[in-house]
Amino acid sequence: FYKGVFFMSVDITVNGEVTTAYLSGEIDHHSASAIRSAIDNASELNMPSLLILDFTRVSFMDSSGIGLVMGRYRNLSRRGGKLHITGTSPQIYKVMKLSGIEKLATIDECKA
Repeated sequence: FYKGVFFMSVDITVNGEVTTAYLSGEIDHHSASAIRSAIDNASELNMPSLLILDFTRVSFMDSSGIGLVMGRYRNLSRRGGKLHITGTSPQIYKVMKLSGIEKLATIDECKA
């Protein structure tokens, strides 16, 4: 276990080649930029082969959240990395399925 950095609404941990971003609160156009920067900075520093986005503590997400996920996928795929999404609520899971993210990333079944 390497470190935990709290940046706005994301807590990032690094364990070997796995970086996990624990997102929390609302992901909208106000918060997405700071979250994106924190995840990208951690990814550039640690070059993970797997990035896990944990949505367990996310209460709301609009299209900015989809953009956030898509951009992280693009960055990872350039380096051969994989993206995994976990902890989605039924609503967020549905939005991700409808947006086609399941074709790009592994999405765990939503929590009840």
